[in-house]
Amino acid sequence: MSTFDNIALPLRIAGVQEKDLRGTVAEMLAWIGLTERAEARPATLSGGEQQRVAIARAVIGRPEMLVADEPTGNVDPEMARRLLQLFAALNKLGTTVVVATHDIHLLQEIEGAQMMRLDKGRLSDPTGSLRHPPRPLVLDN
Repeated sequence: MSTFDNIALPLRIAGVQEKDLRGTVAEMLAWIGLTERAEARPATLSGGEQQRVAIARAVIGRPEMLVADEPTGNVDPEMARRLLQLFAALNKLGTTVVVATHDIHLLQEIEGAQMMRLDKGRLSDPTGSLRHPPRPLVLDN
């Protein structure tokens, strides 16, 4: 399939009409910087381009939850920022976004990002950004 068709696949599966998905897919192609590669086949794309197509395909249907493991690993710093801005925009629309990354500094650029750190099997809240109940939750049988 072409880049366009790969990104359009979730919308087609959801029953979106071709005339209705064209603009949405074109907008996504522009967002990930691949407008000129819309007809390209996966084998002709670089690793970073393939990663952007996979991310676009994952988010185009506005999922309830998105789990991304090192989504910015194969892209340049500017595209990494754009992708995280896309995730932040999805989050504002109601998508729960979980990103696993080694680049904490990049995540810190996203206003309001809530972060947890996993280090040697222990979770911590280095930014203090997560809300905790004011008192312990007690379950009574």
